[in-house]
Amino acid sequence: MHLTLRQIEVFNAVARLQNYTRAAEHLHMSQPAVSMQIKQLEEGVGLPLFEQVGKKIHLTDAGKLMYGYGRNIVSLLDEADEVFEAIKGVERGALSISVATTASHFATRLLAEFSKQHSGITISLDITNREALQRQLEHNEPDLVIMGQPPEGVEVDAAAFMENPLVMIAPASHPLVSQTAIPLSHFAQENFVVREHGSGTRSAIQRFFDEHNVPFNTAIEMTSNEAIKQAVEAGLGLGIVSIHTIELELETGRLKILDVEDLPVLRNWYVIQRKGKRLSPAAEAFKTFVLEQAERFIRLPGSSGKERGARR
Repeated sequence: MHLTLRQIEVFNAVARLQNYTRAAEHLHMSQPAVSMQIKQLEEGVGLPLFEQVGKKIHLTDAGKLMYGYGRNIVSLLDEADEVFEAIKGVERGALSISVATTASHFATRLLAEFSKQHSGITISLDITNREALQRQLEHNEPDLVIMGQPPEGVEVDAAAFMENPLVMIAPASHPLVSQTAIPLSHFAQENFVVREHGSGTRSAIQRFFDEHNVPFNTAIEMTSNEAIKQAVEAGLGLGIVSIHTIELELETGRLKILDVEDLPVLRNWYVIQRKGKRLSPAAEAFKTFVLEQAERFIRLPGSSGKERGARR
């Protein structure tokens, strides 16, 4: 059986994405080139690896076996690469980081400073939602992930490095801005602008309201924190977001944090890797950097006791 590494890489991408077009985009190849690599691989194996049912492709039994071997082959090569990079030292190598959209505000500053200190390291950054982060961890794709609550159903090593307070926000002109110690029950009839289902922030907020037996009315769903902030500022509803996503809005006074009893909801930020993953020297250096220095890159105004309390 004569196979090439390129054929295996292309096969792994198609098997993972279950789509020739998306695999071609991911690999920066044309779709005909991807199809040719798969055809040559199937000829080398002597068995069909995919079957098409309707408009979808599925792995055959032989394909499932090949996918297991393919991932092991790539994993061994990655491990070999990491060993050789370790010999070279931490000043060279590559680093693949995936970050939850909510954490992007400080994570980009973290990476910028780390890059200044380690200019020889090539960094790849993906900012995406919780569902995508879980999928990436399942496939052991990034070196490290920065996100809130670690995903369920995936074996990971997670280290908390900083608090992630969730606070209630309103437009600066909202009548509740001047009030203090507002009971949570006051918001039983309020409408909230929220993240989509599956968001870690939304799940935490829903649990919080359920624990306090207060209805949580979702008026509008948004797929990004930027959209939520804009909607709240426009008066479409209140919001509950990570305080780390509203630095600029607090500084400019466009949004205000409401002083609500039992808020903020205190969560944590985690730096996460797939359990058993062997980190390269570059990844180890970045993980240590995050654990030791992340809080230096948070900039929040301390104009009120509530905001200062949320930072502790």
